[in-house]
Amino acid sequence: MRQRTIASHFARAALGGARRQGFDYFPLLQQLGISPELLDEPRARIAPEQFARLLQALWQALGDEYLGFGRAVSKPGTFAMMCHTLIHCQTLDKALQRGLLFYGLFPGAPRLTLETEDETVRLVLDESTLRDPEHFLSESLLVTWHRLASWLIGRRIALEQATFGYPRPAHGAEYDLLFPCPQVFEAPRSSLSFHSRYLDMPLLQDERTLKHFLERSPADLLSRPDDGHSLSSQLRHLLSRETARWSDLESVAAHLHVSPQTLRRHLREEGTHFQELKDQLRRDIAIYHLSRADLSLQQIAEQLGFSEPSAFHRAFKKWTGLTPGAYREQGN
Repeated sequence: MRQRTIASHFARAALGGARRQGFDYFPLLQQLGISPELLDEPRARIAPEQFARLLQALWQALGDEYLGFGRAVSKPGTFAMMCHTLIHCQTLDKALQRGLLFYGLFPGAPRLTLETEDETVRLVLDESTLRDPEHFLSESLLVTWHRLASWLIGRRIALEQATFGYPRPAHGAEYDLLFPCPQVFEAPRSSLSFHSRYLDMPLLQDERTLKHFLERSPADLLSRPDDGHSLSSQLRHLLSRETARWSDLESVAAHLHVSPQTLRRHLREEGTHFQELKDQLRRDIAIYHLSRADLSLQQIAEQLGFSEPSAFHRAFKKWTGLTPGAYREQGN
């Protein structure tokens, strides 16, 4: 339940390549239990496992791991084969170089390069070969390579900056979950920057762990938003353990041994506030239960600390554009 839900934008965007090719994906959505009406609601969100299943199904149905957004097709299994080519490398530097070289062997594949300047490494994406108006594949490639690299060395690579060669999109607020670092839009190119010390780190994974990793990747890499190590992330995990106990900012501040004013200021610096974090967590917990039908609407309302089911209904519709009942019905 601590997992953040996925904005409906990403599901709609993932379907863009299939839509351009004239592929009828409605039976696929029905099979996955994802309502087209739900995806049409801009504020709606879906569970991470639903999003992962959608990506996996699209890859197989289209026969293309680029989902129709690349100039050439990347057949299912290409990502897995690339991982097998790099898993025996000694350092992350060697692994990334080998993985990028592997994709460079395919004509028309999106071009990614590593650039090192002083103590900064940049993973740079050339988007000129993509047919990707909503930047879904661009975002996916950057997220996948960052999280793959982190998995290889067994520790999260802290990003220093993310740049994008296009204006901030309407779903720009979601970028904080994909790229938890300073972001620059309308940049000369799209890239991720991190410290060069990571390149010298040894790979901690092997053939055995890779087999398990590939059972759900890269879909799993894309379906898990990354909060980084921000205060917002820490508070979310704290609140998720006992939603009722942390009902107000003052009690949380006391637990963290800071003043309420200091806590408000730090959250403001991260572009959020306490009530927004609580609402996001309540929304995601509600979606978790609504998609599983394990609790009644009244039980969900009580668990989230609402005194009346009607208050829960109003809040949920404000968060997602749908009532809890409508959301449950469209998800089944």
